[in-house]
Amino acid sequence: MICIPRYWENPDIVQVNREAQRASYIPYPSRSLAVAGQRGSSTSYRSLNGQWRFRYCSSIADADEGFYLPGYDTSDWDGLVVPSCWQRNGYDQMHYTNVNYPIPCDPPYVPDNNPAGLYVREFGMPAEWSDKEAYIVFEGVNACFYVWINGELAGYSQGSRMQAEFHIAPYVKPGKNTIAVLVLKWCDGTYLEGQDMWRYSGIYRDVYVLARDKEHIRDVYNKPELSEDLGQAVLSSELIVKGELTVRAELLDQEGKQVASSVDVIADVGQLTLRVDRPNLWNAETPYLYTLLLTAGTEVLAFDVGFRTIEIVQGVFRINGRPVKLKGVNRHESHPVLGHAIPVNSMLQDLKLMKQHNVNTVRTAHYPNDPRFLELCNRYGFYVIDEADLECHGMGREITGNPASFHRLGQDPLWRTAFLDRAIRMVERDKNHPCIVMWSIGNEAGYGANHQAMAHWVKSRDKSRPVHYEGAAPINLGDSDRSCLDVESRMYASLEEMEAYASDPEQEKPFFQCEYSHAMGNGPGDLHDYWELIYRYPQMMGGCVWEWSDHGIKREANEQCDGQPEHYAYGGDFGEQPHDGNFCIDGLVAPDRTPHTALLELKQAIAPIDFEAMDLSQGLIGIHNRYDFSDLGQVKIRYRLECEGEIRAQGELEPVELSPGCKTTVALGGSWPSLYAAAPARSCLLLRAITSQDDWWSDAGHELAFAQFRLAEQPGMDAVPDGERALPAVGLDVQEQGTMLIVAGDEFRYGFDLRQGKLALIESHGLSLLDEPAELTIWRAPMDNDIFIRESWEREGYDRAVQKTYASSWTYLQERNTVEITVRYSLGGYSKGPVVRGTMRWQINGSGEAVLQVEANVAEHLPFLPRFGLQLSMPAGHEEVEYYGYGPHASYIDRRHSTRQGRYLTTADDMMEHYIRPQENGARYGTEWATVTNLQGMGLWFGATKPFSFAVSHYKPEDLASATHDFKLSELKRPQSIVHLDYKMSGSGSHACGPELLRKYRLEEKAFAMEVAIRPIFKEDWQSHGTFVSKW
Repeated sequence: MICIPRYWENPDIVQVNREAQRASYIPYPSRSLAVAGQRGSSTSYRSLNGQWRFRYCSSIADADEGFYLPGYDTSDWDGLVVPSCWQRNGYDQMHYTNVNYPIPCDPPYVPDNNPAGLYVREFGMPAEWSDKEAYIVFEGVNACFYVWINGELAGYSQGSRMQAEFHIAPYVKPGKNTIAVLVLKWCDGTYLEGQDMWRYSGIYRDVYVLARDKEHIRDVYNKPELSEDLGQAVLSSELIVKGELTVRAELLDQEGKQVASSVDVIADVGQLTLRVDRPNLWNAETPYLYTLLLTAGTEVLAFDVGFRTIEIVQGVFRINGRPVKLKGVNRHESHPVLGHAIPVNSMLQDLKLMKQHNVNTVRTAHYPNDPRFLELCNRYGFYVIDEADLECHGMGREITGNPASFHRLGQDPLWRTAFLDRAIRMVERDKNHPCIVMWSIGNEAGYGANHQAMAHWVKSRDKSRPVHYEGAAPINLGDSDRSCLDVESRMYASLEEMEAYASDPEQEKPFFQCEYSHAMGNGPGDLHDYWELIYRYPQMMGGCVWEWSDHGIKREANEQCDGQPEHYAYGGDFGEQPHDGNFCIDGLVAPDRTPHTALLELKQAIAPIDFEAMDLSQGLIGIHNRYDFSDLGQVKIRYRLECEGEIRAQGELEPVELSPGCKTTVALGGSWPSLYAAAPARSCLLLRAITSQDDWWSDAGHELAFAQFRLAEQPGMDAVPDGERALPAVGLDVQEQGTMLIVAGDEFRYGFDLRQGKLALIESHGLSLLDEPAELTIWRAPMDNDIFIRESWEREGYDRAVQKTYASSWTYLQERNTVEITVRYSLGGYSKGPVVRGTMRWQINGSGEAVLQVEANVAEHLPFLPRFGLQLSMPAGHEEVEYYGYGPHASYIDRRHSTRQGRYLTTADDMMEHYIRPQENGARYGTEWATVTNLQGMGLWFGATKPFSFAVSHYKPEDLASATHDFKLSELKRPQSIVHLDYKMSGSGSHACGPELLRKYRLEEKAFAMEVAIRPIFKEDWQSHGTFVSKW
């Protein structure tokens, strides 16, 4: 067994020989290389990324004594690429937990069988470095590590997501050197790193050696300040120097032109000051960066400089004097293959997608990110809430069940050093990044004196940025003194809570939803409501959706995957205990960054431009510029008049001169009034705001926002005169055959099972169009956001509700050439009373149309229904779908703002939205008519007196509910097309980790009625110039 100091169970020892944290930078040998910023070009930099010799030990007790000595035989060890997470390379146990610690909760102690990873490699020291000071930098190692150089212990560090730098000049020699690292999976710091994530271990960020001049700049703190009118800027650079140096400071603009300079001799500490007249300001919309070059000795350091102010005035968060809304997301460092080892191109992919969807803010949930991510945010324009690597959520789930235990570590003086270390290292590393607009001292870590010490230290070090911490919210029952915090931060606050806060004159801080609208599975569904409220109140500074990406793990199809095809795995799929299942599948994008429809909904909710119909008859449109700093000079606004897929007119508005935050009214002009007057039913005006120029994140023509306005309503079925129904003169042939009532007309036949009270047969021209009896249904495959209400639904038997027919009768209404079938029914599940009672009336007329009128009465004591409607099963081959409603993607009553009304052609397969854990999906809210046919256009037409929720799938709700993973649906896929015609479908909400579904989005009516119509159709008989024309 290896003999090393047992630092890993002592929270008072967080490092040995680690250098004091400094700002992040790379020294370069010249100005030009420093400006270019390609660290590989620097002769002072040597990467140690790449192949290392590696041995995994299931316990530190098995670690090789002396493995760190030069010449130790590692020939039988494996090779492992650094940076990487060893669990993603076949070692150890994959493990996901949200709240619970994956080890016994006994701080500061960890299991005796503490897994360890042993790393060894050689590296060279060039001869030209012989007169240099050598440092080794680890950007991220989880959870703690010891490092040896040529057999000598160079240091120890913990704090998994922060930089650790060691002075190794005393241990290195010219030529070949040996570095050895021992990484432990657990340490006392594990209790401070209880984030909702996969538990990864190893050297997962970059490792490199820096060769520094004997006398060099150690640290730089750039403090940009602006005059009150923002017309004058002063940059104060506070320097810590090793030795005495002549330091030259130059400030370059974006064209590389020098705008200010200063030279001074600095000994130990000092300051250089640069002044700029009429500076260009930095903000997320126009992220203007200057470059500060500091030349000292043979080294040049380069820093991004953004001139901007951050302040809170009368409870309003402001940047550069203007109120700003933070339209954000929470972003874990997550990669489906690499785990926490994130390549730069993956970071850039995330930021590009965010820009495309109007996101302007990132909360680094819940730890400081790779510093290169901050550089990208500086350059490309994102506000960042930089969060300390601190979460003790598992302390709230101790076996005692004592709520006070949640605050134990935050109140215990023994942990003060560890708490402070995490705040100090974050601020010192990241202090020069203009993108950072707020510091966060952690997440879900209780609240006590240690947090207050963190906040006070941060505010004493950086007076330019506010400090946030949600864990101090009163609901968490921690220390009541929150005066050290500048923002009222909450998670998942309801609209009522937000409204109450904004309406309370005693509340002086801005309100920030650091997490809201939990995007798990088919959700969230409340974004539009949140942003209506956020825009209404200046004190609402915005929020960050939880969260950016699903944390699914890509599993290849191999023998270690039990013969399963390639798929994304979640908690429990690796046999780990404890785990939190698919709670890590809660992103706006899939693991491969394919956007879910929820991201499109967010894009529209936070769009930078709003439209309002002021007077459609005259073509008067209100425009609201919701940009904080930008006018609309780079935006084109186009309009289009559409009617059921046909474009009747289109054009582009004259350029709109509109300052940020302002409103105006414009006229479509020209012949618009006459176009409006002549517009047929289902005519819509579509307005689109698009970019006029290419940018790094989009091509010209990218849609920023849209709005659609209906010009005229379509009359319902019952408003169409009977004379237009073209009833045939031939009467209906009606026969009872056993329990089946057969209604036949000209080339059509319906069969109704009188005993079951169900429509059981539809035939047209000899073609069967119904595979099994049509059923009333109230159940849906639970969405992830149904996680709590699902229990109530299942308890009351919603998931197993079947129809009971009490009585059925029929009559032939000869004067209307219609057969009417009346059924008294109920829906209920075993062991429970009926959920719904009511009456159905089917009317089958001589035109071949069947109209269903349903009256439903829901038991008063029961919770709201998931849905209510008719489910039909059409035979295989009926794959083609056309509908008029909201599209092109899925839409629900609370998640439809990213869709637009129109006529859509699709298929049953394409209507489905795949989620890693299957659930209700693919519905189309507000459908007015639809057809489901075979390739030849033969099938059924559906309509209703009121818009309905419509879906076609190859799965019934019970199929989706029974599958744990998307790939398992292949075994359950039905050849039939399952059609849902719903009176209503309850919304998706965000209740998996948020407030209950809003009442207005629930199907909680206790008495209601619906009417739908079904008719066999051959679409080719109803085409005009190749386009199908719906009668309705």
